[in-house]
Amino acid sequence: MNQETTDRSWARQMIQASGLRATTARVATLLALRNSTPLTHAEVSTRLAEDGIDKATVFRNLNDMVSANLLRRSELGDHMWRFEIIAGEDQAHATHPHFVCVDCGTVSCMDEIELTKKSKTASSDYGQVTEILLRGHCHDCV
Repeated sequence: MNQETTDRSWARQMIQASGLRATTARVATLLALRNSTPLTHAEVSTRLAEDGIDKATVFRNLNDMVSANLLRRSELGDHMWRFEIIAGEDQAHATHPHFVCVDCGTVSCMDEIELTKKSKTASSDYGQVTEILLRGHCHDCV
């Protein structure tokens, strides 16, 4: 079995396990987000345009997969929703901070960063932390 077949099989299984139908467009949408930083609707649409998948279908599929807890939708301070996979073979991608460059706008996942036990306890005084966002200047812009 080649890598493309394996990837499509993975995507179909993930979508079906969430209770959604594994349509060609949903499989392509999930694969576009696999191994990437959080992407906007426009970025996903651009990647899928060559497959003939229109923007409305991409938007609907992104939101369906958010509702099914396959994807996380985040707004990182620039009034644009970004989408990323939260379920998969490695659950380490479940909750993590993001770094946004204030100059070029690139978004990076900071999977290796975790709140300390003391930070988690202190933050619980305010509520449930669902997102941590760090802003600064990336290496390319410094």
